[in-house]
Amino acid sequence: MTLKQAYLVTDIGTGNVRVAIADPAGVILGVASGDMHYRKDEHYPESIFFDPDALWKQIRNLAKTALAQAGAVSITAIAATSQREGIVALDKAGNSLIGMPNIDHRGREWEDISPDKHEIYMLTGRYPTSLFSALKLVGVRERRPSLWQRVSTFLSISDWAQYMFSGVQGYEHSQASETLLYDVAKGQWSQQLCEKYRLDVSLLPPLVHSGTVLGKIQPDIAAELGILESTDVVVGGSDTQLAITSLEPSVEDIVIVSGTTTPIIKIADHYITDAHERTWTNRHTDNANFLLEANAGVTGLNYQRLKEIFYPNEPYELIETEVAAIRDTHCVGALGSLLAGEKSPLIRGGFIFNTPVSHQLSRAHFVWATLWDIACSISENYHVLREVTRHEQDYVWMCGGGVQSKLLRQFIANLLGKKVVIRTNYRQASVSGGVAICNDALGIPNRVPETLEVTEPDSDPVYAAWYAEWKRSREAFKTLN
Repeated sequence: MTLKQAYLVTDIGTGNVRVAIADPAGVILGVASGDMHYRKDEHYPESIFFDPDALWKQIRNLAKTALAQAGAVSITAIAATSQREGIVALDKAGNSLIGMPNIDHRGREWEDISPDKHEIYMLTGRYPTSLFSALKLVGVRERRPSLWQRVSTFLSISDWAQYMFSGVQGYEHSQASETLLYDVAKGQWSQQLCEKYRLDVSLLPPLVHSGTVLGKIQPDIAAELGILESTDVVVGGSDTQLAITSLEPSVEDIVIVSGTTTPIIKIADHYITDAHERTWTNRHTDNANFLLEANAGVTGLNYQRLKEIFYPNEPYELIETEVAAIRDTHCVGALGSLLAGEKSPLIRGGFIFNTPVSHQLSRAHFVWATLWDIACSISENYHVLREVTRHEQDYVWMCGGGVQSKLLRQFIANLLGKKVVIRTNYRQASVSGGVAICNDALGIPNRVPETLEVTEPDSDPVYAAWYAEWKRSREAFKTLN
């Protein structure tokens, strides 16, 4: 009997890690997920880390579960995708030392180590902050010298996962964009940038292209998972880029990836920067194009946590029904999203409603306010992109878990005045992108996923009044920061 061909895709996000088994058409055959486990690093005011060895064990166990769900399949390729900016440090023997996620800010105290921030922005396409990998390494060097002496190299989290599967080290270009050590326009590591952070170029592993074969699976891992030693390990990339890949958009399109955070991204065929240094410019995984980005920050995570408070056991369908029935604004929220035009993030937020508390105020109002806050934040960042570059299409693409809310899609369509288009694979966008990458590596044509739904904008003038009320509420919370 000929077994069905399938791929194993590992997706390591900020909040959770999952392993999916999918066929070359993108059909999910099995999936298993678990929480990412972080610990506070007491050496710094605001730093967390993860144990790479524990994560690797978790990935192997999730892979076994997903493979069991998938049944009789032949795994021909493995790829990984992950949160951006996160890294794993390795010693000379290739052992994993420490994992530093995107939300680790151990480098905050040394953000001013280089005074040439404009020059860094022009080379890297992003204003340098402790979010990015170079400053995580600086934080280790400056405060944990005994650990630093053991660091020989580092990998993005997805590149580390591929290394654990194959034994081959390499740093994919879209992930390298997030390090502050990579010249985004030239597509290469930069000695000049290394010098600015006093990091030796010997730390930098070889660059590798997404959609190429990194190597074969290590025999012991193949035996543990029950898959063939001939299985190829394919270079994946960052979760945002692979989510975009899953949609198969065109140059000049704008894509909104609605996940834990919400990047709003314009696909460009050349390197673009913002004169006001508000945007990021990234390499795409297609090895040809660039992504101009404004990011609304933590959005989907807010929605998820408020669901746990107000609707802990109810399905999303019930939430959507209750929230869609609201026709007033008894509650307005500002929950810490990022606006590219603001100099500093909103670190205190909440809800504003009239007092005494109205009998009409319900749990649905708080979720409505959360969705409206997300939509308004996306709109603000979209308009910053519009200031930097044109967008003449009458639509935007959306993907990610937040897309399941029809109300959120309607809010965004109304605020942008654009149609919102989603594909059938919107929920598992990063995994679907991983499947496309595996197909590319193995020479298998990709099927363009079907359009699932188009949300047309509604020109009801009430949205302008709601938007103005949101702006006033956000300004009120800014005074508390």
